[in-house]
Amino acid sequence: MTVKMRYGRQGLDVELPDDINTQVLHLNPVPQLTDPDKQLAQGLQDPIGTPPLAELAAGRSNGCIVISDITRPVPNELLVAPLLAILESAGLGREDILILVATGLHREATEAEVVAMLGREIAANYRVESHQARDRASQVDLGTTPGGIPVLIDRRYVEADLRILVSLIEPHLFAGYSGGRKAICPGLAATDTILGFHSPRIIEDAAAITGNIGTNPADAEAWHVARLAGGADFTVNCTLNEQRELTGIFCGHLAEAPFAAMAQAEHQSKIALDEPVDITITSNAGYPLDLTFYQAIKAATGGAQITRRGGTIIICQENAEGIGNEEYTELMLSVDDPHEYVEYALATGENHIDQWALHQLEKVLRQRKIYNYSTGIPPAQQHQLFVEPIDSVEAGIERALTEHGPNATVAVIPEGPYVMPCLASDRVGMMNVPQMKEECYALYQW
Repeated sequence: MTVKMRYGRQGLDVELPDDINTQVLHLNPVPQLTDPDKQLAQGLQDPIGTPPLAELAAGRSNGCIVISDITRPVPNELLVAPLLAILESAGLGREDILILVATGLHREATEAEVVAMLGREIAANYRVESHQARDRASQVDLGTTPGGIPVLIDRRYVEADLRILVSLIEPHLFAGYSGGRKAICPGLAATDTILGFHSPRIIEDAAAITGNIGTNPADAEAWHVARLAGGADFTVNCTLNEQRELTGIFCGHLAEAPFAAMAQAEHQSKIALDEPVDITITSNAGYPLDLTFYQAIKAATGGAQITRRGGTIIICQENAEGIGNEEYTELMLSVDDPHEYVEYALATGENHIDQWALHQLEKVLRQRKIYNYSTGIPPAQQHQLFVEPIDSVEAGIERALTEHGPNATVAVIPEGPYVMPCLASDRVGMMNVPQMKEECYALYQW
């Protein structure tokens, strides 16, 4: 059997033995939007939980539209262009509108990436700037969350008269779901805030997992930061299918619209298995997510949810840009024993930029082995990243079957972290977003 895995821009054909016990986990079939422009126009006119955007924009002196960076495949040009038209119709000049790229601690968006994200016309005619988390002077100190995280948020967003968030809602490896409130934290947060959001305490928590909200400390802290930052006047949230076609557009209130999108994301991505498998073969969703090894933890943690203790996870990821940013690369290559490192961090609370990703990887490696196929990182360097390099996915499968036996159970996830695998007996398997949403309302203030 041949399965095409998401890998770089072109994909990767993987040959699976016909005589093994294999399940291929795809996104649940959800029809793409036949007329996304019309769907968006309806959402802007009749949003969830707020007045229409045109009404909200009337009389405002300036506006800030927040978008994700290039690592998220958001159809920004389609989503942002109507927002700009509405803001201009409400009386805002182009000089009064800022499109702010929520980079978190990622690098600044390049000119080419701005064009790729927004199209040439928007890129050429509007101010597009990137958040700078390390520039503390450009942040506003807004206090501290109940969990003790200092809240410093981009001044351009905090002081904007009209604030709009545009994001993709999908499963997130430790915050439950991406987008919405996460556009603010970590998207527009200062280094200290991001470190608090990625602290050892939060990463280690068993409730900080994909698909879980309500009892998830990362989800809670993101909401608390968003509230202290003044929330947002309007949000545009989308969901995508396996071909990255739009399956939903949800406009409106900072909580209500993203919750509607989360329910859609759950509907199309959650796959519950009755029993864990011995071997999971997964991708890191191809370009742009698999540009660097830094994002690979999403594939590893997703696979870990359905791989038994002692099992094997096989990841394929191109990593055309190598390991990741300078801090992450330096951290990974400086650590000899990830388990000792995380033990020390948990005991002392010590925290560094991108340490959370090493911590997540270490959690998987405590109980599972990771084989890794990458054409972008030399095998010797992959060893330094605590994964076992393989010459091909097929070679990894053969090796894993030798270890686990010919009757080993195998799950294949071609889309990697865009699919949300879980066990039917787990909280995420037993509950759905609407049920968890009620818990969120009991815990958080909007």
